[in-house]
Amino acid sequence: MKHIRKYLHPIIFLIVFETVAVTLWLTKNNLFYLLNFSYIGFSISLGLFLFIRKYKHARRVVQLLVGLYMLVYLGLICHENMQIEGFWYYLFTGVFEAATIHYAVAKIFGPLIFGRGWCGYACWTAMILDFLPYKVPAQPRKKIGWIRYITFAVSLVFVSALFLAKAGHIERIMFWAFIAGNIAYYGIGIALAFALKDNRAFCKYICPITVFLKPMSYFSLIRVQCKKDKCIDCGKCKRVCPMDVDVTDNSRSRKNGTECILCMECVKNCPKNAL
Repeated sequence: MKHIRKYLHPIIFLIVFETVAVTLWLTKNNLFYLLNFSYIGFSISLGLFLFIRKYKHARRVVQLLVGLYMLVYLGLICHENMQIEGFWYYLFTGVFEAATIHYAVAKIFGPLIFGRGWCGYACWTAMILDFLPYKVPAQPRKKIGWIRYITFAVSLVFVSALFLAKAGHIERIMFWAFIAGNIAYYGIGIALAFALKDNRAFCKYICPITVFLKPMSYFSLIRVQCKKDKCIDCGKCKRVCPMDVDVTDNSRSRKNGTECILCMECVKNCPKNAL
């Protein structure tokens, strides 16, 4: 029983994604959903399993498996706009497929279970940014997180304008918006990382997806917890956290609590195994 409990998190993730996969396959009568969510669930569970087995590149394995799948296969090959513009597009057309299902599972309701896990294990933008040299923020967090609400609003206005203008070939426009959006995200993200010496600066200040992720993440079931009887207040966990989260505080209102991406750097670096 103890051995099984050790692998509880990967088991939970696999069950959740398989449940979604089978449910969508049967209700939508489309095999794609079974294969899609099974693949993503397996990839994430594999990464968590490797982490438990202390493989140091476990999270990177998941980032590459899921990120490249969504960027290259779904985005570039299948022409699905998996950015936030794609979500608005399918939402406005009343189609509960592709981006709308993806957002519902990974970014709107899923965070009630795994918080900002998407940002740590599946985001194809962060997949590249995490290869940059500034894994630990070199400066205090800046108070410019309000920019994310502007990018969120811009994405909504952009798609709304296309529908109001009754633009032709809108699906083709959405595909090229996906290409342009990714180029902009990578360009801005890399520039910010070097300017602020922080790989995750884009995630903290610019990314519009966090507007969906943050509220639900407050109630996340899976959270990093601190064992107070073991903690020696050395502060190492705070110094290595890429998102500036105070993981020694177990309350839901802890500093930057909804920013945790479950990267587990704090857990790996804790000298007393208190996390």
